[in-house]
Amino acid sequence: MATTLEALEARREQARLGGGEKRIAAQHAKGRLTARERLSVLLDPGSFEEYDMFVEHNCTDFGMEATKFPGDGVVTGSGTINGRLVYVFAQDFTVFGGSLSERHAQKICKIMDMAMKVGAPVIGLNDSGGARIQEGVASLGGYAEVFQRNVLASGVVPQLSLIMGPCAGGAVYSPAMTDFIFMVKDSSYMFVTGPDVVKTVTNEVVTQEELGGAVTHTTRSGVADVAFENDIDALLATRDFFDFLPLSNRHDLPERPSSDPWDRQEDSLDTLIPDSAARPYDMHELIRKVVDDGDFFEIQPAHAANIITGFGRVEGRTVGVIANQPMVLAGVLDIKSSKKAGRFVRFCDAFDIPIVTFVDVPGFLPGVAQEHDGIIKNGAKLLFAYAEATVPKITVITRKAYGGAYDVMASKHLRGDLNYAWPTAEIAVMGAKGAVEIIFRGKTPEEIAERTAEYEARFANPFVAASKGFIDEVIMPHSTRRRIALGLRKLRDKQLENPWKKHDNIPL
Repeated sequence: MATTLEALEARREQARLGGGEKRIAAQHAKGRLTARERLSVLLDPGSFEEYDMFVEHNCTDFGMEATKFPGDGVVTGSGTINGRLVYVFAQDFTVFGGSLSERHAQKICKIMDMAMKVGAPVIGLNDSGGARIQEGVASLGGYAEVFQRNVLASGVVPQLSLIMGPCAGGAVYSPAMTDFIFMVKDSSYMFVTGPDVVKTVTNEVVTQEELGGAVTHTTRSGVADVAFENDIDALLATRDFFDFLPLSNRHDLPERPSSDPWDRQEDSLDTLIPDSAARPYDMHELIRKVVDDGDFFEIQPAHAANIITGFGRVEGRTVGVIANQPMVLAGVLDIKSSKKAGRFVRFCDAFDIPIVTFVDVPGFLPGVAQEHDGIIKNGAKLLFAYAEATVPKITVITRKAYGGAYDVMASKHLRGDLNYAWPTAEIAVMGAKGAVEIIFRGKTPEEIAERTAEYEARFANPFVAASKGFIDEVIMPHSTRRRIALGLRKLRDKQLENPWKKHDNIPL
């Protein structure tokens, strides 16, 4: 018996070494942790339970039968983050460059199936050279099996991808279908075709980092959500982020005890809005003064920054926050911001996370490029997402709410539950000057100025909308947190169902 136990431990030790000391050293030389080191940072100490440690590939072509490593290039299992269950897989670049084989894919599929069965999030740590070429179509079939599970798990359990090395070709589509993607600067990249192929086909010369690095995808493309400086930062931030998420669409929201009073008064908010309508202010200040302890985890902070999305807590429970940002493009809605916020709204709705919306929007961005690139359908994505959502929705209009953008931003007409306005709110079809120039076309400048002052007195306030019931209450800015906290309490048992359908047809 003792000999058998020793043999088991020897096998385990061999599996833990992955591709061997030399390859582990090469991984460290690139500033990257190994798969197992990453899991030890991500998960609670001693909580990781590994599955399929001894699985090997079944390929016999190109001499592969002579080269086998236990685990076959991916470490899979379950563990806890701050005591809450999570299923994980971490690709091991030291074994065949982390390339995906048929068995490698089966290991990932097994933990995804388990996660859906019991109701727990899936976190994937991606670090792979792509499909294992020696296996040909079998590895492609493995990718498709993973893709299918990404789709079935969508809206059932949260899925989070950490890109911590290469991720190219077909491999990028699994992270793309997960809910959130975190990347590591100067260490990870994602692209469908690499720089060499791009040069051959289009004659464009580009580096890996420029084509698909963390900065590119978190600023320009919006493919990824947040870029971190190194592996450790990314993993520790993931632990913090995980605490905001419910375990599945069947679980309640997580709760974190907070000593921050629910009725805390923030007098500084009474002077947040500048005297001039043309002057910006930072919407982050409002968000941080409303949520518990100023703790706000922003999603896609560097992409489409004219709208802010992220998670906070009110009375210890997670809320999704969406806010126009006057500091960037005056908070206008455009293609990128509509897509960014629309996807965030749908995530919150899928997992019963209440949505708090702060509105200061002058309208949709005009321009030939916006129209030709499809602002109509892309703007409709955000409208559709808000209208479809059945979770509690609380809206606070702080300043401008003009035109169709007023409707889109969680208005009462899109089944907003509680719609508040600050006394500084202006709810109208458009700004006073533009409206008067249309209504009184051909009048003298003096008459236009007179009519503009008249229009401002009539419409540059929230009371016309309030008189029609479109605003539930005009509130003092300093009481915003208290109003939101009370509203969320009232709406906790909200029941609302959309008409039966197989699925909707959102304007993609």
